Amino acid sequence: MIINFVNETKTDTKAMEKLINKIFKQFKHRKDIFSIIFVDKEEIQRINKEYRNIDRVTDVISFAYNDDETDTAYAGDEIGDIFICLDRAAEQAVEYEHSLEREVGFLAVHGYLHLKGYDHMTKEEEKVMFTLQEEILEKAGLPR
Repeated sequence: MIINFVNETKTDTKAMEKLINKIFKQFKHRKDIFSIIFVDKEEIQRINKEYRNIDRVTDVISFAYNDDETDTAYAGDEIGDIFICLDRAAEQAVEYEHSLEREVGFLAVHGYLHLKGYDHMTKEEEKVMFTLQEEILEKAGLPR
């Protein structure tokens, strides 16, 4: 597994990158390649509006390269991009009364599972995806 990090914020993200690499070591046997892009509120809102037609700040947005089964332009090990808003992650860590590390880890795992085809549009899908998220985070030492 290869994770490419891009920091488009003024925040030093080295600790977050190290944390995310630690979380995903449990998948070292996978050939997946993806990017995690750290952005600010303005950028995530712009992306959310442009691609989802939702004009508000969000915490994470994933773009899978093979989201459409007829799209073969990105065949291979590269699976997509995950945009994480660090400002929103910090706010949510306070709201949910857990660490920033737990929140950023959660967002990275959540985004990755979307890239892998998981979703939470129905109660059944939500249960499967959220259970898997918690298992991954617990194994990485970031329990709820």
